[in-house]
Amino acid sequence: MNMSAHDRAVRPVRVGIVGFGTAGRAFVPAIQGHRGFELAAIVDPAETVRRAAIAEFGVVAYDSLDALLAQAQASVDAIYVASPTALHREHVLRACAARKHVLVEKPMAACLDDARAMVDAADAAGVVLLVGHSHSYDAPIHAMRELIDGGELGRVRMVNTWCFTDWIYRPRRADELDTQQGGGVTMRQGSHQFDIIRLLCGGEARSVRAKTFDWDPRRRATGAHSVFIEFADGAAATAIYNGYGRFFSTELCEGVGEWGFMSPGRPAADASMQAAAGKPARTPEEELLAKQARARHAIPGDAPHQPHFGLTIVSCERGEIRQSPQGLIIYTDAGRAELPLPTHASPRARVMAEFHDAISTRGIAVHDGHWGLANLEVCEAAIASSASGRDVELKHQVALRARG
Repeated sequence: MNMSAHDRAVRPVRVGIVGFGTAGRAFVPAIQGHRGFELAAIVDPAETVRRAAIAEFGVVAYDSLDALLAQAQASVDAIYVASPTALHREHVLRACAARKHVLVEKPMAACLDDARAMVDAADAAGVVLLVGHSHSYDAPIHAMRELIDGGELGRVRMVNTWCFTDWIYRPRRADELDTQQGGGVTMRQGSHQFDIIRLLCGGEARSVRAKTFDWDPRRRATGAHSVFIEFADGAAATAIYNGYGRFFSTELCEGVGEWGFMSPGRPAADASMQAAAGKPARTPEEELLAKQARARHAIPGDAPHQPHFGLTIVSCERGEIRQSPQGLIIYTDAGRAELPLPTHASPRARVMAEFHDAISTRGIAVHDGHWGLANLEVCEAAIASSASGRDVELKHQVALRARG
């Protein structure tokens, strides 16, 4: 059952995490760091993962969401769904049926039909459905939006964002490389970029034209894209992503990596590059073991610099805004000005703050299910546009709502 106002006032929201990989682990500090939440349970099908979680965090662990809901439904108030994307619909619908608030990892679902079912289930149950994490929660992106709202720079006319990584060669489950299961960079990384773009441009995208790429036969998957998005008010945006690991966005961001740390340089050789050099690629079992090992340290905390998802530049009628390792740089007719931003709050801490505000009815959730559905629509439209060579009109977009 949902918590009453009295219950919310006297005890924290108890959270169960479903899927304890990189994303699930990364949220533990944010949950533990918010006095309104308590980590109550972990769900993962891998026994080794469950044992490690029990030893490290001292919480109960289950092998399935069904087991958690059957044995300890009264002990959790909210579920964070960080399971494989193709399972999001099933897990969100079960959580909603049990009247649990839901935070679901991006991408929201493997297809729009699944996302619509998730939104409908949350609405029918009267529970909060929030979609995150995405890099639109980064402090520089929020600060950009605040500058736009202030009006001094005029309307947003263009947003351009570029991200270059080695995503395609990191340890992957097979589903993470399969577009039909929500895999590939356009679904999994485009969900970051399109969320950022829609937040900065006001939400109401109108059409998408895109080209996606799959150019390494040893690692079949969508590994790069170039996407053009037009908005209802005439603004336009481009999103470039290349996950093939030769050029890195750190060179555009003064040597700072995605999570706000100085980058150590080019990552070690990956499976496909090893294969190209005559060395054997990882087997599926080796991929999974490497992925589980990487999950323990893939997303560090307490960064000295601002996180980023490549370089994003906003062009307004009377000025430009770009990210920097310290915050933002603003360019106007008066010259160049720097706006430093604090680093004490992580993006995931902002996710939990938005989630808690929505649960306690103190604030409007920007990244609710309808917003997540609109982001997913852009992902699907980019893939469809690449296949057809035509613009794709959008039908499920929503405007950015005022934040509480």
